[in-house]
Amino acid sequence: MLKYVFFDLDGTLTDPAEGITGSVLYALDKFGIEENKENLLKFIGPPLLDSFRDFYGFDEQKCWKAVEYYRERFGKIGLFENEVYCGIIDVLEALKKKGLRLLVATSKPTFYSKQILDKFGLSPYFEYVSGSDMNEKNSNKATIIKAALDYCKALPEEVLMVGDRFYDIVGAKENGIKSAGVLYGYGSYAELSEAGADYIFETVDDLMQIIGM
Repeated sequence: MLKYVFFDLDGTLTDPAEGITGSVLYALDKFGIEENKENLLKFIGPPLLDSFRDFYGFDEQKCWKAVEYYRERFGKIGLFENEVYCGIIDVLEALKKKGLRLLVATSKPTFYSKQILDKFGLSPYFEYVSGSDMNEKNSNKATIIKAALDYCKALPEEVLMVGDRFYDIVGAKENGIKSAGVLYGYGSYAELSEAGADYIFETVDDLMQIIGM
């Protein structure tokens, strides 16, 4: 029986596109790289170090410098260039009323995640936030989900992971828990289904189906 629901943050609870893409643009500009914001939506989901390495071929030292530049803007401005998806509050209230325990499992640093949850009134719904460290350690999604599992001491069959990218789905599988992909975020149906999502929800309202699980 389902007792716990783990939620990804970016692309699942909130739409962070403006803040993330603006901060990536800021960082890339420091290296003389011009880019279109639309091409930077791929930064939503994976750890920053991985993104700068995979998308721009930066070596480790350059990746860290890019993260440093990114945070110059994100920590002051980009953090709150964010928006809670319409209907998410209703879903969280319904799940809590059902007696389900809610946690956040995100690759974003816990330091930033808690500020975002506080700013947008989401903190009261979640009993624990499992995120990465500011040094980008433990940013792998499987590791983050494992930390959330360790916190609540849940059995795998009692947990559902909800997220919008394949990282969420694969991370859940590596921990032996079921997963639900959402299509209103930044992942596609093909991405989520190929990753092996147990459920795929098209809209925020569809998340209400969790109550019947």
